[in-house]
Amino acid sequence: MTLAAMAMASAARVSLLTALPGKEVFQLEGHTALRVIDDEGRDYVVNWGVFDFNSPNFIYRFVAGETDYLCMAYPTGLFLDSYRIEGRRVYEQVLDLDSVQTAGLIGLVRENLQPQNRTYRYNYVLDNCATRPLAFIEAAAGRKLLSDSLTQTSFRTEMKRFHEGYPWYQFGIDLALGRSLDRPITRRQAAFAPVTLMEQLAETDIVSQTEIYGTQTCRPEPTPWYLTPLAASWLVLIIAIAVSFRRRARWFDSLLFGVNFIGGCILTFLVFVSTHEATTPNLLLLWLNPFCLLGVVLPWIKSAEKAEISYFFVNFALLILLAVLAPLLGRGMNAAFWPLIAADALRSIVNVLQCQKKTNRS
Repeated sequence: MTLAAMAMASAARVSLLTALPGKEVFQLEGHTALRVIDDEGRDYVVNWGVFDFNSPNFIYRFVAGETDYLCMAYPTGLFLDSYRIEGRRVYEQVLDLDSVQTAGLIGLVRENLQPQNRTYRYNYVLDNCATRPLAFIEAAAGRKLLSDSLTQTSFRTEMKRFHEGYPWYQFGIDLALGRSLDRPITRRQAAFAPVTLMEQLAETDIVSQTEIYGTQTCRPEPTPWYLTPLAASWLVLIIAIAVSFRRRARWFDSLLFGVNFIGGCILTFLVFVSTHEATTPNLLLLWLNPFCLLGVVLPWIKSAEKAEISYFFVNFALLILLAVLAPLLGRGMNAAFWPLIAADALRSIVNVLQCQKKTNRS
């Protein structure tokens, strides 16, 4: 049934809309919404993926896990046009619900659209634009639609499926999000990704028919190998090896450990302050932590050789410990981490040896 025919129909119905992935990082898993046509012929989309950049302290609250999203409704034509302009195909799966179930689902959605109910605390994998519609559909249908059986996949594996062309984005996720992303998940949990939800619902009896709108012309450009995180990290290691033949390389150490210090502050905030449950535990704190500031400052203080030796020795020991514990990180140990860790370890042991040699001469 076409869009125009459905709009003219008198019977109420609800459909699941799925937009295929776009080019922006927040579009890589696609997007989900519900399309509602009520008994009065009103045709609108209910979207749980709306956020307000202008809300107070948006960036801080987002990083801290206080991510408040909104549920909003607007005309279906506007929704479809926006994705057509972006070059993103939209799939519509008409739900096979009886009149009572359909009325119940529309009632639940309308209640959620009330000003006092439309704001919710967004969670990247547990409560988002895909899990919300699924929960409402199951509540109206009176049954679970997706299996709770465990799979061989994990949240991180599912993310990598959609992030293949965005290695820097996956690098950031592997850096910031800890081991909890690697536990086995159920088929139902895997449906946190809108495209996965669409694929799984297509295998159930809840979908009566499927319509397709637009063409998929929006495709991410693959990142050239020489611009990937792995290439950049190998370059850092090569430079670290080269400068290690010099008597001192304080400028390089200040840059290397300065970047590590910034990364360590971010990780510390995510682990100990943020309410994102996926950020902890994170063993990468053994590598990136606020104490890396000592690696920036101590080499420039002439009277701090002993403190410098102590810091770099302890730092080297922590990196060895991280390498031993790396299997516990599972798939979260991004390949680009290893050259950076090796560069850190190399500069640590070189600084220890150089400081000891200088102390012995004195």
